[in-house]
Amino acid sequence: MTSALDVQGDYLQGLEPDRFTPLNITAEHALAVEHLPTHHSDPFDRLLIVQAQLESLMIVTRDERFAAYNVQIIPA
Repeated sequence: MTSALDVQGDYLQGLEPDRFTPLNITAEHALAVEHLPTHHSDPFDRLLIVQAQLESLMIVTRDERFAAYNVQIIPA
């Protein structure tokens, strides 16, 4: 299995063997950030959190602040 971090050449094609699918940022995602508690102050991480919540996804992270939110975490 190829690691997405080790992809050579076309990045999007390199994601396919591991069944990774890019997730677009929607207006719903952006608007939901406003209602997220401020346990975490990084704007990009906050966006990842609302995407995981709204899309029922897991987040791979070692950032302990993610645990304060209602998201499933896979420790990195």
